Amino acid sequence: MRSLSLALTLSALLATPALADVSCGGNFAGFVQKMKAEALAKGHSKAAADRFFAAARHDPSVIKADRAQGFFQKSFVDFSRAVISQNRMQNGAANAAKYKSVFDRIERDYGVSRGVLLAFWALETDYGQVQGNFNTLNALMTLSHDCRRPELFQPQVFAALTLYEHGDFDPATTQGAWAGEIGMVQMLPKDILENGVDGDGDGHVRLKTSAPDALMSGAKMLRHLGWRANEPWLQEITVPADLDWSKTGLNHKMTVSQWAKLGVKPRSGSLGPSSLKASVLLPMGRNGPAFLAYPNFEVYFEWNKSFVYVTTAAYFATRLEGAPVFNAGNPEAGLSGAQMKQLQQKLVNMGYDVGGVDGILGEKTREAVQSVQQKLGLPADAWPTPALLAKL
Repeated sequence: MRSLSLALTLSALLATPALADVSCGGNFAGFVQKMKAEALAKGHSKAAADRFFAAARHDPSVIKADRAQGFFQKSFVDFSRAVISQNRMQNGAANAAKYKSVFDRIERDYGVSRGVLLAFWALETDYGQVQGNFNTLNALMTLSHDCRRPELFQPQVFAALTLYEHGDFDPATTQGAWAGEIGMVQMLPKDILENGVDGDGDGHVRLKTSAPDALMSGAKMLRHLGWRANEPWLQEITVPADLDWSKTGLNHKMTVSQWAKLGVKPRSGSLGPSSLKASVLLPMGRNGPAFLAYPNFEVYFEWNKSFVYVTTAAYFATRLEGAPVFNAGNPEAGLSGAQMKQLQQKLVNMGYDVGGVDGILGEKTREAVQSVQQKLGLPADAWPTPALLAKL
């Protein structure tokens, strides 16, 4: 989720933070010694710890990347058009054919559709071509030493040590993303320990060089995160012009049959099971694209926290399985980053939790916008416009 222009992703956010094992900051060499001592306390051998930590270095470029990482301010339409290229579609079809037997196993064992993994594989690393060139140990140690989120990264260091002891991690040569993710679908060491699968039967889990290992491991992780086997995740729909827009959004759910009674129709194919709960998702308001988001869509947010990225990845998965290009509609103009910050600050002043004044239209900001639209008597489609900003 970090290669190419997708530096927005910090899939380290998947983990539930605990307290840091070792105090952060201070002299880095001293910090390495404290981490080594903690490794021994956790039961790792002194010889393995000595070898593992011998090459650890502080990497200022990791801190620079961490501080500079930003969530995309592009709209869903612009972002998806930028990252879903014809080349990625063609390579997706080629890889689907090349690894058909692997995807067949994944769908049988984990119930995760092949388009879902193909889309992640494409957006994460361009099907393995761009996996990141940061030394993984240095990245994890640097972020563990930094006092911003040490509780998130220190467990990943010890997980990497365990992988090293298993012969699946080289502290000197293993490279990946700046936040420590490794391989074709960018997984953290702890996730690899918990969900790694030897897909090619060679006795090792090698996510950098083995597509079967990477794909099977990604599927297992999705199941671990709550993926519901053999259920849909996202589907483009058409909605009636008189729909009650206040019922839309991920915080509002009804059964598929209830949505159908309100006039929601599939743009292609048929809707999911009638008893399945779903939300009507309008990424750019009532005049833009419209989707029905099923329970599996929420699992995407366990993999990535960006609303635009998640919606794009889920839509891309449907495209790879034959869905048509979305109908972009004619949405109203949105806000610039600076205008979004102004709006968010106004919402905060009104008592709303927008998840931070960051210029990003995330889910909390969308919910606050929808609430304000209702109070002002505007169509409550959660899409902020210059007109709404002016009213506030």
